[in-house]
Formats: sequence, C-alpha cells, structure tokens
Amino acid sequence: MTQTIEKPRVAGPQDTGLGGHWRVIVLNDDHNTFEGVATALSTVLPGVSYDKGMTLANRIHSSGRALVWSGGRELAEHYWEQLGARGLTMAPLEQG
Repeated sequence: MTQTIEKPRVAGPQDTGLGGHWRVIVLNDDHNTFEGVATALSTVLPGVSYDKGMTLANRIHSSGRALVWSGGRELAEHYWEQLGARGLTMAPLEQG
C-alpha cells in the first residue's frame, strides 16, 4: 500500500484577498452622457485616452456594463471610488 504525503499549503497573494485581479465595472445609467463618461474614465484611469473612454462609454451603453480596469485591490478600490465620485454608476468590485 502506498502512502500519499501532502505538502503543506503555502499561502499566496491570492489568499489574502488583496492580490489577484479585482474588476472595476461601470454600469449604464440614464443620467450620464457619453462625453461625461469618457471624460471621467480618461481623467481617473491611467492609459485611458478620451477616445478610449468614448469606446468604453459606447460599450457601457450597448451592453449595460463594461469592465474598465482590473488589477490589485487597493488601486481597484481607489479607481472605483474616484469614478463613483464623478457620478458614474458603479457595480460592486468583483474579484476575478
């Protein structure tokens, strides 16, 4: 009979709730304009130009929601708060 020896599990960054990818999702609403959404996204999110913001605004409008950023929890929370403060309708943060 063979005996199976399990190695102890080592905690990784995904086990803390802080690592991994957290998703910032903007929801469609009836009070923000395309221009307002594009401006908020391009102002808050690194690497998002106004044109990219317009593309995301169109996706939000047509799909009802769009993933606009993913990454570490602290930054996700920061961007989520900043976008919400600019009047965008935000989905709860999701870990993915």
